Amino acid sequence: MIKYSLKELQTIVKGSNLKKEYESLSIKGISIDSRQIEKGQLFVPIIGENFDGHTFIDGAIKNGAAAALWNEDTPVPNIDFPFILVKDTLEAMQMIAKEYRSSLKVKIVGITGSNGKTSTKDILAGLLSTKYKTKKTLGNFNNEIGVPLTIFNLEEDTEIAVIEMGTMKFGDISQLTNFVKPDVAIITSIGEAHLEDLKTLENVAVAKLEILEGLNPNGLFIYYGDDPYLKEKVPTYNIKQKVITYGEDNHNDYQPNLDDYDGKGITFKFNKPESSSFTLSMIGKHQMYNATAAIIAAQHFGITLENVQKGFEKIDKTGMRNELIKANGFSILNDCYKSNPASVVTSLETLYSLKQYDQKIVVLGDMQGLGTSEIELHEEIGESIDPNQIEYIFTLGPISEFLVKKARRRFDENKALSYLNKPDLIKDLKKVIKPNALVLIKGSRGLELEEIVEALVK
Repeated sequence: MIKYSLKELQTIVKGSNLKKEYESLSIKGISIDSRQIEKGQLFVPIIGENFDGHTFIDGAIKNGAAAALWNEDTPVPNIDFPFILVKDTLEAMQMIAKEYRSSLKVKIVGITGSNGKTSTKDILAGLLSTKYKTKKTLGNFNNEIGVPLTIFNLEEDTEIAVIEMGTMKFGDISQLTNFVKPDVAIITSIGEAHLEDLKTLENVAVAKLEILEGLNPNGLFIYYGDDPYLKEKVPTYNIKQKVITYGEDNHNDYQPNLDDYDGKGITFKFNKPESSSFTLSMIGKHQMYNATAAIIAAQHFGITLENVQKGFEKIDKTGMRNELIKANGFSILNDCYKSNPASVVTSLETLYSLKQYDQKIVVLGDMQGLGTSEIELHEEIGESIDPNQIEYIFTLGPISEFLVKKARRRFDENKALSYLNKPDLIKDLKKVIKPNALVLIKGSRGLELEEIVEALVK
């Protein structure tokens, strides 16, 4: 965990105002949450759209904060406490993360992509943990705040870290990769996400490829070679590092082939003589590609194919991503952490592939962040849902009404239902669930569809 004297911190952040009697004091750890801060940590008050962390300084001190960064244009409380004044607390926190990362001997794998990055991270961390002291991004801490916090939690003896990098706009990943400095970079996919700012899938690809800016000159770049946008964009870059591709097309270096899949997991192998079959207890064919990217990176660090299966058994899965939950007489496929058109299609394909259920229902929330194409993209999903596979469609949110209108071309009106509030949806959903049903629940993070999952389980 990060440790610095306050004098060192003030130098790193180019700050001011620290009283001399405090210079020799040290912090151990950094927190932005006054409620969760631990004794001896540095409190960094962040300013968000609807809050100002500076207003929580009393709680931070009460809970044990040793010092605090402080925006220089915010009045400093008249109390005897170590404050370091900075131009911007978030930028200062990132400066500390960059300095701390450069002091560590840790190897880092950076992962980005519109879909699949969290599962790839979980799988890879499991593989690497068979040989190394390994850390990974917790949950979805993959933005300009979450990535520094992940770095602060790395211990000095951490050997490898697996870090997610997300993006909303151009420059986001550029900023992250330039203080993470990954030794391996992975791009899992390009999909219809964050189109409000990025506008086109071509731009999404360019934004994801910013990860190369911080890649170790002697590092490795791994990407999904079947993705049409990556196939088009990657050759236009002058990449000095080693490049490895994966996918089903013949031009890829690694070609995984699915042997079997069911409600418990998948079995697959590679187009390589030394490859035996691997069994992964994660649902859906798409997990084969996530696992392949993870295996390539793991091999780069000396994990043999023979040890891959052992690593698969050590995976600590992040929740709400294709998570199969047993309820009272039926099952729930909880995939409600995020949603975009490509991931919805993948989830539907997974649902179709699970043959052991007597009834299948989909609950879809609005796919947010799709920009000017949001109605059209929802309509395309509605047209694509197969009535021979799915008995009921329930949707939540105003944009999903367009999905339902298109779905009703092939579904009875009382089998494709649109809602604007969760309680009504939950009440009607409970009425139609039969024994041995499988209910897929998927929507964008802001809708918090896990509340539907919790209601069904109860």
